[in-house]
Amino acid sequence: MLKFPTIVVNVKTYTEATGVNALELAKIMDRVSRETGASMAIAVQATDISLCAKAVRIPVYAQHIDPIRPGSSTGWTLPDAVKAAGAVGTLINHSEHRLILADIDTCVNRARELGLDSLVCTNNVATSKAVATFSPVMLAVEPPELIGGDISVTTADPGIVSNTVQAVKMINKNVKILCGAGVKNGKDVAKAIELGSDGVLLASGVVKAKDKEGVLRDLAAGL
Repeated sequence: MLKFPTIVVNVKTYTEATGVNALELAKIMDRVSRETGASMAIAVQATDISLCAKAVRIPVYAQHIDPIRPGSSTGWTLPDAVKAAGAVGTLINHSEHRLILADIDTCVNRARELGLDSLVCTNNVATSKAVATFSPVMLAVEPPELIGGDISVTTADPGIVSNTVQAVKMINKNVKILCGAGVKNGKDVAKAIELGSDGVLLASGVVKAKDKEGVLRDLAAGL
């Protein structure tokens, strides 16, 4: 399970982190985590969970689960299935795969029933406050307009991080809060923690980098 502060890398559906490429990145993260002592986790596509979970010690997360139970559902992501594949946690409500609040609540509860960590993505303080009442393990605040960009939320809108931390802690002090959107380097990580967060969630800054190991070591230094 994750320790905090932490770095969570969501590989999305980038070619650079699909199939054997996802496995290679997971192995690099595993090595950097062991050598630096930095807590890290990787969120991969459902088809790559088993491949990665069997090969590394860092936590492997699903990128999504649906609010369903075993039964007659076709083309959905069953929480029980990602658990069986080796995932120890899951992203929920990423900006690129949004859910309504009722379904977020159900997904968090299903994850809890199965012993999966829940990392719920939010886009602002108001949504973060609502999600905090569901008691997820983690909440990652990510303004959509900054996702995949070159400017970190810690620079463009530091207030949303500090205000989210304050608002969420008033509702549920046990929820860990991550900072996402535009995080690229160790300075961004250090700033996120300075603003009160428990780590970062990022994607392209690692996945699209030519020197993935170098970027990961820089991020780890920021912790």
